[in-house]
Parts: sequence; structure tokens; C-alpha cells
Amino acid sequence: MKLTGVELRRISLPLVAPFRTSFGTETTRDAVLVRVVSTEAEGWGECVAMSGPLYSSEYVDGAVDVLRRFFVPALGAVERLSAVGVAPALAKFHGHRMAKAALETAVLDAELRAEGRPLARELGAVHDRVPCGVSVGIMDSIGELLDAVGGYLDEGYLRIKLKIQPGWDLEPVAAVRERFGDVLLQVDANTAYSVADARHLARLDPFDLLLIEQPLDEEDILGHAELARLIKTPVCLDESITSARSAAAAISLGACSIVNVKPGRVGGYLESRRIHDVCVANGIPVWCGGMLETGLGRAANVALAALPGFTLPGDTSASSRYYKTDITTPFTLQDGHLPVPTAPGIGVVPLPDELAAVTTSTEWLPL
Repeated sequence: MKLTGVELRRISLPLVAPFRTSFGTETTRDAVLVRVVSTEAEGWGECVAMSGPLYSSEYVDGAVDVLRRFFVPALGAVERLSAVGVAPALAKFHGHRMAKAALETAVLDAELRAEGRPLARELGAVHDRVPCGVSVGIMDSIGELLDAVGGYLDEGYLRIKLKIQPGWDLEPVAAVRERFGDVLLQVDANTAYSVADARHLARLDPFDLLLIEQPLDEEDILGHAELARLIKTPVCLDESITSARSAAAAISLGACSIVNVKPGRVGGYLESRRIHDVCVANGIPVWCGGMLETGLGRAANVALAALPGFTLPGDTSASSRYYKTDITTPFTLQDGHLPVPTAPGIGVVPLPDELAAVTTSTEWLPL
């Protein structure tokens, strides 16, 4: 496959409600979509970088810049490009995994569309639908939190994840557990704590949580290993897992007993599959995280979550969790599950009118 051009499209979608975490509050999803055009087909990818470098060092403007100046020209120089060749072609460029993932996904989508193969089958999926959890942000009050959780359970979500931070942890968890009984419940700290907080975090143990996600700084693997020995709640790593190699290292050090796989964070769906394989080989459960994706990223995430090692409900929520109107045919919860796309490639395409309504700019890069 030879690329003839790449489109970088900026979009802005308002969230149905503010989404607050330990590192900030999101009210709008500003993103860049990548559309590759080849001699055989075209494909789409979504960059999950946020507006600012808060969740990670990547951000939207930086992603656009590195795609335009470095990544797209590098792929344009490859005469016979395939999806598995994207990572080697970009290997000399350090970091920027989210931008790399968007470009690789677009190439993978085009390749699979040309060959008539769905992404789920390419990755090795074994399920035709995946169980869905929902991520609940930090609220202004316990009452507001309980109302939100109750609403999500009424919609059919099978697992609740509470965002926590110092000052918003024990009380909300206790309130949700008391109100909703034995609902599947986990928490996500987004690096808000330190090992010095181990005794405090151990007070979450009686609530029988599925896991505590990324309690410490992303670079503090040894700290997570120490924390895992001091608390009973299983430690899950998110931000710390950037590759199959880092997953293997974290597992060998005892830093986690569960892994959250986010394709954008690790450089794409092919590396995500490698992380899945490493975890399965070591008996470590995995689940698929979310980054406020539109239907494009959601479709690919659902395909990934259908692999056999994804044994916990992921953050692959329905489109309505974040958006009043998605840019693809919306994903709708069915008995707590989302169906795995079966059409070629990622299985969905943007709806022209909906895409146009949220587009803020486009840039065509001919090759």
C-alpha cells in the first residue's frame, strides 16, 4: 500500500456533563482525527491526546505538529507500507505514542478495509460483544455522586469506576458501597497519591474493590510494588504501562496484578495486543480503558476488548455517556454490553453531517 495523502482534522465536541479527575475538568473534547488515503483504500484514526499535557506529556497541538512535520513525511517515504511497518518507520522518533497510534490505526483501518477484514478478527477477538463499565468523575457532593451512579446502573452498566483524589476517596466509596451494595466497584487515582499514603489507601480494603488504578506517579514502579504489599486492594497500572516491555517489567517487580490497556497511550492496537499477550502469559487480567473517544476510537477499543484476556468490564461506555451526538452511528448499551463491529477495518465511518458540524479545521498533506 502506498499513501497518497493524509488529512489532519481538528474537531471539538461538547461533553454532556463536565468530567472531573484529579488532574482537571474536561467540558469539551478537542481532538485530531487522522484520515489516510492510499492507492487502495482510506482509513481513520483518532488521537486521544488532551488539549493540555495533564494526563500525559502529549497534547493536541503537539500531536498535530509532530504528525505534520515528522510522522506523515516518514510514512510517505515508504513505498510498500503496511500497518505492521508503521512502528518501525517511526521508531527513530522518540515518544508521541498517541500521535503514532492515531496514524497506525488509520493505516490499519485502510489496510483491513482494502482486504475486507474486520479489526476484531485481525486482533484475535473471541467475543461478539463486550461488557461495559462507566467512569464517574469527581463530584461536588456525595448526593450528586449517588444520583449519577444510580443513573448509570439504571442504564445497565455492569461496573462503576470512581475517580478519586486526596479528600475525595473514602467517603464517596463508602457511600456508593452502602447505597448500591455489591455492585462491581473500582477506583482510579490518576497518580494523585504517594507511597506515604499507603496507610490511608489501606482503609479502602474493607470495601471489596475490584482494583485501585494508578495510585502513584507513572514513573514510580517500585513504589507501586511496595504499595501492593501494603494494601489488600489489587493495584492496577494505567499511565505506567506504555509498552509490552514496561508491562513485563511491572509484572516481574510485583507492581501490579491487573493492567489497564489504553491503545493511544501505548502507541496503537498492535502494541496493545502484545501487552495483552504478555499479561495473559503471566496470568494478569487486563481491561480496556477509555480517553473520551468518539465513535471512531470507541469502535476500535471494543474490538480490542473482545480479546480473551480482557476479563474485566472496560471503560468502553456507550456514546451517550459523553456525547449528545457522536460523529459515527452511536454505540448503544444492550444488556450492559456493546456489540463488536463486524464491518471491515474498525467497522465504522464518520457521518458526514455530524463530522462537519464539529470540525474546526482540516489540513491536507499530499504525499
